[in-house]
Amino acid sequence: MPTLDRQDNVFVLDLGDGENRFHPDWIAAVDAALDEVEKAEGPRALVTAATGKFFSNGLDLEWLGSHGDQRRSYRRSVHELFARVLSLPMITVAALQGHTFAAGAMLSLAHDFRVMRADRGFLCLPEADIGIPFTPGMAALIRSRLSPQTAHEAMVTARRYGGSDAAAVGIVDRAVDQEAVRSRAVEIAEAQTSKAGDTLGTIKARAYASVLAALRDTANLLD
Repeated sequence: MPTLDRQDNVFVLDLGDGENRFHPDWIAAVDAALDEVEKAEGPRALVTAATGKFFSNGLDLEWLGSHGDQRRSYRRSVHELFARVLSLPMITVAALQGHTFAAGAMLSLAHDFRVMRADRGFLCLPEADIGIPFTPGMAALIRSRLSPQTAHEAMVTARRYGGSDAAAVGIVDRAVDQEAVRSRAVEIAEAQTSKAGDTLGTIKARAYASVLAALRDTANLLD
């Protein structure tokens, strides 16, 4: 399950050491950690990381398959998590040490910056291959964080990007050695801790107003 640590002014949220799928309990734990980060005062930033083979493998399709009556509320909680991270009033950095797929990739895109392992692991939006169309909110998030050409390729081809390839097209900001992923993310975050506060929150809310509206529009949670 997710855990939260603090290194001086940088909070480090570790999503876990498994596939880190979006189980409702997992989402609740992430939200609780973000509550703590938001309640803190003074300079601060957030690094979201993980341990092991995966950053996150996305939605918990097994749970969803056996809880069809909760499909809409589940999707709402996922969309709200994306919106919350996208609009956090502090600098956020995703440290991608392993596979980052589907909703896990979208969560990483909701961060301000991304650092990815260069030699192994893939970032992928596989929805075209697995037969699950992007919701309007998801599509808006992806398009807002990637160039039009890269967003199109990632969404319609389900291409698997290694770290160096992802950096070359601007999906991630840095591709580094395995040992440096988390430390480089913390370094980027630490340099921006003074930005935390209402002004940054307002900047993000206005910059991504249409994306946040799409993510929070419950009428767009397709059945």
